[in-house]
Amino acid sequence: MDISSKNPGSVIRFLSFFVIISCFLALFCSASSSITQGQTVKDSETLISAGQIFELGFFSPSNSSSRYLGIWYYNISDLAIVWVANRDKPISGKAGILTIGSDGNLVILDGNSSEIWSSNASSTSKNSTAVLEDSGNLVLSSNKSTRAQYWQSFDNPTDTFMPGMRVKVNAAEGENRPFRSWKSASDPAPGEYFSGIDPRGAVQLVIWNGSERIWRSGHWNKLIFIGLPNMPTSYMGGFSLTDHPDEDGNYYFSYTPWSLPDKVRFQIRWDGYEEQKLLQDKANQWVVLQSQPNKSSECEFYNKCGNFGVCSASDAACKCMQGFEQRSLGNWSDGCYRKTPLKCERNSTNDEDGEDGFVEVKCTKLPDFADLVVVTSPQVTCEQSCLNNCSCTAYADVSGLGCMIWTSELVDVQQFSKGGNALHIRLAHSDLGGGKKLSTLVITLISVAGAIFLAIFIFLVWRFKAKLKVLPTTTSLSWLRSSDTPILDASRMSKEFSTEISGSYDHFVEGNQVNGPDLPSFNFNSVSAATNNFSEENKLGNGGFGTVYKGILPGLEEIAVKRLSRKSCQGLEEFKNEINLIAKLQHRNLVRLLGCCIEGEEKMLLYEYMPNKSLDFFLFDATRQALLNWSKRFMIIEGIARGLLYLHRDSRLRIIHRDLKASNILLDEDMIPKISDFGMARIFGGNQNEANTMRVVGTYGYMSPEYAMEGLFSVKSDVYSFGVLLLEIVSGRRNISLRTSEHLSLIGYAWHLWNENKPEDLIDPSIAETCSQTELLRCIHVGLLCVQDSADWRPTMSAVVLMLESETANLPLPREPVFTSIKRYVDTSFSTEEEGQDLISVNNVTITVVDGR
Repeated sequence: MDISSKNPGSVIRFLSFFVIISCFLALFCSASSSITQGQTVKDSETLISAGQIFELGFFSPSNSSSRYLGIWYYNISDLAIVWVANRDKPISGKAGILTIGSDGNLVILDGNSSEIWSSNASSTSKNSTAVLEDSGNLVLSSNKSTRAQYWQSFDNPTDTFMPGMRVKVNAAEGENRPFRSWKSASDPAPGEYFSGIDPRGAVQLVIWNGSERIWRSGHWNKLIFIGLPNMPTSYMGGFSLTDHPDEDGNYYFSYTPWSLPDKVRFQIRWDGYEEQKLLQDKANQWVVLQSQPNKSSECEFYNKCGNFGVCSASDAACKCMQGFEQRSLGNWSDGCYRKTPLKCERNSTNDEDGEDGFVEVKCTKLPDFADLVVVTSPQVTCEQSCLNNCSCTAYADVSGLGCMIWTSELVDVQQFSKGGNALHIRLAHSDLGGGKKLSTLVITLISVAGAIFLAIFIFLVWRFKAKLKVLPTTTSLSWLRSSDTPILDASRMSKEFSTEISGSYDHFVEGNQVNGPDLPSFNFNSVSAATNNFSEENKLGNGGFGTVYKGILPGLEEIAVKRLSRKSCQGLEEFKNEINLIAKLQHRNLVRLLGCCIEGEEKMLLYEYMPNKSLDFFLFDATRQALLNWSKRFMIIEGIARGLLYLHRDSRLRIIHRDLKASNILLDEDMIPKISDFGMARIFGGNQNEANTMRVVGTYGYMSPEYAMEGLFSVKSDVYSFGVLLLEIVSGRRNISLRTSEHLSLIGYAWHLWNENKPEDLIDPSIAETCSQTELLRCIHVGLLCVQDSADWRPTMSAVVLMLESETANLPLPREPVFTSIKRYVDTSFSTEEEGQDLISVNNVTITVVDGR
């Protein structure tokens, strides 16, 4: 039937009706994200944020018929309530209404139109508007152009801390406990547990049961919470503190997830455990990333071993600190007491009593209630600051925080097997082992015994002097002191060392050799003599491992000596790892390990000497960049790629380096690159493709996303680091040098230029005139392929070498790398560049940046 032919007017009426119905249905189906004066949200209605991330409405908890107004994540089966308005005044029945009252405040009315909850903003407008934002924040503001904000739910949280929230930090006001648990799993009423921030000394997260602490994170050093050494770095990242206070003297602590699309929240549960949860999109369910306190470790619970007690994290056993004894046997809650009062407490003037001193306890979770002390004079150390204060019981000098002292009892102390910080506990002289002066008789006996022993020793030396091998004296090695100015003379050829230790320096090898005949063990005296007794003139640099010295052994070329610091609670594992790995590797682009020294507490590694130091010495210095022309840079890129290919595929052991960066690439006299520092490397089995670790090590900015966030590493982790390094070589800029810009990292900047078809803008200006555009653009392309977010998208090193050396190879297009926010790894105020320190490795081996360990 043709309607238009019979009655044209009916067609117009039909179309008009259809348009009206369509508009009405569209209005009905599209949920609003806001309400204004006179509008309501009834129990059966909801507000949905503009991006459809959060939803606001009335709900009933499980096993309850009471109704509450709350906010939850939209369209997620695993319902997560992040905010509740009337948590202590539930509504019976489904007659509740949310509206804006006559005074401009948000109000909830029950079925009798009685007000049961209000936003209670002191300043409002009769033209107020309430908007549910995509952050989950419900904001009450003016609907005028000024958009004056009167109230927001983020300032009145319940039990959940979310990205976008800001927690006020004010040392003058003390603890801030904004988050309070539900009373039970089915009752949103205020419970017994709180979570928040204690700003004393430095920010730390705390959980309270009423007014009593049950857990704390340890202090935040602008990078991590130092009391959580085993917590994966990805879960720590994202926290930040504003650099400057507002007009009221308040700082603000906030959290931003590593990947912005991620849905992350922190919740203080009704039973007192705080959980960090992440939404798994595929499963549409929440997974718990971390739970604090850790139920598997009793030491996590606050002050388990009492005051002046130490809880061992490895076995949860308690012990008293040195110089202290347990108050009540079998009852550690009473803690320990000091055996001998400090000298200032005794008001002693007797010189025989001796001065107070300190005993060092390594790898600790530092005690609670610390105070920061500003050390203004080089003559007044942190130790001296503590000694000058009679109330001071301990001190610690912490990276990123400075001098911390304690003026009361030491509480909630743990000792870890790895990580943590060194705590220096103040003790009376007698408890340090000083004691009273020895009697004259004892001194006389010791002197006589010493003289007899010396005489016997001299006789034995004379008797067997023909069989002794004489070591060179330090005075004969004064010619060691040579300039450490970088050498770029390509004509100087390096004499290859023999893999056999023999001939004129046989007398330097002692005891059993390590790892077979290819790695001799040198005695301490020979290494000491070679470095002129570890003199300052031969010192090449310092690092987290220890100090590096230049030296020469008779019959050998110049060497570099890497000496493990005695103060390091880490490093021994890396030392052994490096011996086990690098001694078995032989490649032109790997640094050669010549030997080691293990004698008493001394542990040293001896390497071939690299006169041109490390790549970062030239690459990131404006005055030296020009010395690295493009041909040298491309040779370095190819050399690094071949060295990695050898490690991943061609060596007897399949090795993942895990700490590839510019300072770990050493340069010989011909500028040939050598990969160094295998302390963090791991061996893979022949059929093994991926492994997992809870100890994420390396340097931020070079870590692949899956390694930094999940502890997963593979050969593709090294590929990612190589990609970052390649972009740095091309641009002459550090990956973290752009962290204050809109791109946040060199990777983000490189992708921006690639996407804008301007990759040539990334080129270092010092080589722009002489470089090969084809080679350079291919390197940028390969670099972007190597830093893809997913390990599956990155090429292998064999493919990388082919791409670099073949001008006809077809390269796939890279995808946008999202994981480029270096600012979430390293806070700007924690930058060593801003503190005037030099990150370059000015030695023959390498010094790893402390930030990433």
